[in-house]
Amino acid sequence: MTDAPSDLTKATVDPNPLRQFEKWYQDLSTNGMSEQDATSMTLATAAKDGSPCARIVLMKGFDDRGFVFYTNYNSRKGIELAENARACLLFYWSPVWRQVRIEGSVEKVSDEESAQYFHSRPLGSKIGAWASKQSAVFESRAELEKRFEEFSWKFGDNVPRPPHWGGYRLKPATIEFWQGRENRLHDRTACTIVCDIDCVKMEPG
Repeated sequence: MTDAPSDLTKATVDPNPLRQFEKWYQDLSTNGMSEQDATSMTLATAAKDGSPCARIVLMKGFDDRGFVFYTNYNSRKGIELAENARACLLFYWSPVWRQVRIEGSVEKVSDEESAQYFHSRPLGSKIGAWASKQSAVFESRAELEKRFEEFSWKFGDNVPRPPHWGGYRLKPATIEFWQGRENRLHDRTACTIVCDIDCVKMEPG
């Protein structure tokens, strides 16, 4: 990045961390970041034995209730969230030298919310949700493409939402904002959300 980063202090950060996230998120388009890069986030989950796993997913919405993403419930992340309904999200926005780390509990969104989003997707993506057995092993790509063709013929343009596919919402308990600074004297502010919001300034790191 070429511009000097702004200070991230308890005095400058919004007392509501969700509003602070919204402010940073809105800054991205003015810095030339694509929507996909802006919404890409690492989702870290853990199995019941504590084994961790992380992958990139896309944020599909956020509000005062939390951060929403969609996936196959039978995927590894879906299975791990069923065993351990806590997760961590991490956004890294390189052009503005910022990170946001969000920890909290996870729950499925309503069927109505999942259906509304599913029917807004491109036709190919809707068929793909039926064809893909996410995290499962196929003998070859040809098998996957054959399944896609079969479901295309079965549903045509009227593709219902698969019962194994839908959304999750992470309800934040902690949100940490990180602003990169020169000489590794980075700014970090962590906000804990219980009933009230408490933001604390953290040491450079």
